Amino acid sequence: MSSSTAASRPGSAAGAAPLSLCAREPRVPADRLVAEMVPPPRFDSVRFATYLPDANQPSQTEAVRVLDAFAAGLGGAPSGGGRRGFLGFGRSRAARVPAGPRGVYLDGGYGVGKTHLLASLWHAAPAEPALKAFGTFVELTNLVGALGFQETVRTLSGHRLLCIDEFELDDPGDTVLVSTLLGRLVDAGVALAATSNTLPGKLGEGRFAAVDFLREIQGLSAHFRTLRIDGEDYRHRGLPEAPAPFTDEQVTQTAYATEGASLDEFPGLLDHLAKVHPSRYGALTDGLRAVCLTGVRAVPDQATALRLVVLADRLYDREVPVLASGLPFDALFSEEMLNGGYRKKYFRAISRLTALTRDAKPLVAA
Repeated sequence: MSSSTAASRPGSAAGAAPLSLCAREPRVPADRLVAEMVPPPRFDSVRFATYLPDANQPSQTEAVRVLDAFAAGLGGAPSGGGRRGFLGFGRSRAARVPAGPRGVYLDGGYGVGKTHLLASLWHAAPAEPALKAFGTFVELTNLVGALGFQETVRTLSGHRLLCIDEFELDDPGDTVLVSTLLGRLVDAGVALAATSNTLPGKLGEGRFAAVDFLREIQGLSAHFRTLRIDGEDYRHRGLPEAPAPFTDEQVTQTAYATEGASLDEFPGLLDHLAKVHPSRYGALTDGLRAVCLTGVRAVPDQATALRLVVLADRLYDREVPVLASGLPFDALFSEEMLNGGYRKKYFRAISRLTALTRDAKPLVAA
C-alpha cells in the first residue's frame, strides 16, 4: 500500500487522513536557520539541576561542576557590537586575546547526557538568546552552505557562546571547514563548547574521541578543556535494545487515530529524503505529533543512510514518536556500515530511533 493510498483510505480507525512526509517540500529561509540555532524542544527545560549524575560515575558530577563555573565565567561582557573578549572581558580589536582554554569539549559515549549538559550550559550562560547559538555540527555546516563562509563568520562573531553538538570526526572536509570557522570566531572572542561520541567499543581505550577531536580541529586544540563523561547509555538502561515492530495494520490504524500523525511507506520516504536538503529536515517535521512508517527495511546504501541519520536527529530533537512495521531499527544498517567510517552516526541513529519507538508505544490501541 503506497503512502498516497494510505492517506486516502479511512481504514478501521476513525479520524482524518494522516499527513505524509513525502508530500512535504519545505523551503527554509536563511534567517530561520540562524534564529533556530537554539537548544531543540526536547531540551527546552533542561538545566544543570535536572541532570541526574550516576552515583557510580564521578565524572558526571565533575562535568556539572566545571560547566556551571564555565557558564558563570561568561558573564560581565558589555552589550553592543564589536569584538568581545572570552569570559566577558571587553577588548578592542587590537587587544590581546586571553590565554588558556576558552572552550570545553565533552567526551563520552552514547546516552550519558552530553547534549543535556551542553543545552544546560546554553541556558545558564548569562546572555540574551540572540547572543548564544546552539546547533549540531551538521546544522552548522548547513548554515555555512546557506549564508556563505564570510557571512557566517560575521553573523556568529557577535555571539558570546557557540555550542556544537555531535561534532563529526568522520568527515575531514567539513571538519576542516568548521575548524577554520571556529578559529575566526575564537579570534572574535566567542566562547566555544562541543560534544562528540565515543564508540561503545572504544570507551576503555583512553580518550579516543578526545584525541581525535583535538587533532581534527588542529590549531584550536589549546582552546578546549576536555571533560570525560563516563557512563552507559541511559536510553538503554534496563530496556531491550529495540522494541518489536508493529504490524502494517496497527501502524495504519494508529496514524488515522492520532491527530497530527504522518503515514508513509519507508522506501518511499527514503526516496523523498534524497530530494530535500538536510538543512530542511527540521521543517519537514513541523507540526508532527507522530511519524508512522510501514515496511521498514535495511537502507540500501551509505548516502541514503546518512540522510536517514539527519532525519532521526531532527525527530529526536523534537520528541516526535516513531511507530513502524517491518524490521526493527537496530537492523537498519549493514555490518559493513556499522564497522565503517560513519559508524558513530549510525550507532547514534539506532539509539535515538529506538528511544522514539518506545515513546510511540502508548499511541497504539490495546
